[in-house]
Amino acid sequence: MEASPRDVCIVRLSSIGDVCHALAVVRALQQLWPETRFTWVIGHVEAKLLGGIPDIEFVQLRKSAGLRGLATVRRALGNRRFDRLLLMQLSFRANLVSALARARRRLGYPRSRERELHGWFVRERIAEAPVTHVLDVLMGFAHACGAPPAPPRWDLPITDDARAYARGVIPDDAPPTLVISPCSSHPLRNWRAERYARVAEHAVREHGWRVVLCGGPSPIEREMGHAIAADAAVPLINTIGEDTLVELAAVLERATLLVSPDSGPAHIGTAVGTPVLGLYACTDPHRSGPYDSIALSVNRHPEAAERFLDRPAASLRWGTKIEQPGVMDLIEVDDVIERLDAFAAGRFTRDTTEPVT
Repeated sequence: MEASPRDVCIVRLSSIGDVCHALAVVRALQQLWPETRFTWVIGHVEAKLLGGIPDIEFVQLRKSAGLRGLATVRRALGNRRFDRLLLMQLSFRANLVSALARARRRLGYPRSRERELHGWFVRERIAEAPVTHVLDVLMGFAHACGAPPAPPRWDLPITDDARAYARGVIPDDAPPTLVISPCSSHPLRNWRAERYARVAEHAVREHGWRVVLCGGPSPIEREMGHAIAADAAVPLINTIGEDTLVELAAVLERATLLVSPDSGPAHIGTAVGTPVLGLYACTDPHRSGPYDSIALSVNRHPEAAERFLDRPAASLRWGTKIEQPGVMDLIEVDDVIERLDAFAAGRFTRDTTEPVT
């Protein structure tokens, strides 16, 4: 592709984790094309995290608004004609949104990954890539535009007010702090409350750490937080439902370690540079795990494939999810404590490639 387009439109609506991945792509393109104007069509919820970035124009889609939401996007885009459109999401809704933006060149996924008529809405494709992490696949959009391979950067916009909130949760003079974000948007990816409580007790008693619970305001998250705090025999700080997404990012920025299942906060933690001890059985951490902390995560996806699908994980299609009752029970408390102890002993770095023991 020729360099330095005037205007580029990004279509990536959701989810929190995936827009964090997409942000790394946009940052690479901004470095490649410093004079280019970027317009990003994004979901309303996801804009609460990224919308404060000053050098990107965000057009928000409220998905619950249906056709009215699409009409709002159409009005916001107006009659502009973009030099490039990057359709970075495989969903029919994203296809429809992309059709609202006029663009001279339209770049999408390779044929091996496309679904939901994606190919009808693009005219060029990123290169085929081996089965790999979602972020690596998305970075194919930057490489197709000429960006050289480089470590991802995010530069999440965290306000002074959010950082002041975070200092109230994790003061400057606090001991090391374990943050537990216990819930995913998919309930079958959640671990048991009593198991989180055992890990919290170990962090406090064996390492002298503080433990903070974080999460959104949904009933399932609040119930999980109350259950963990009630079951733990050590004091915990429960902030579930009390912060915004930007305040959450600020808290994670100050955390020593984050424990989380496959969820948006795991990727926010990665974006702000905090190691993540991920809990993976439903999904493959090599595909969707915390990008810089995969070796620190507990991976029971291979066992889940054998037990629940009667197939080796290597034979599953890329992106297959094993969201079945009981799958997260494959992760034992001792599995997580082992990783926590290894991290506390300094046996994990960003260059670690093998599971930490």
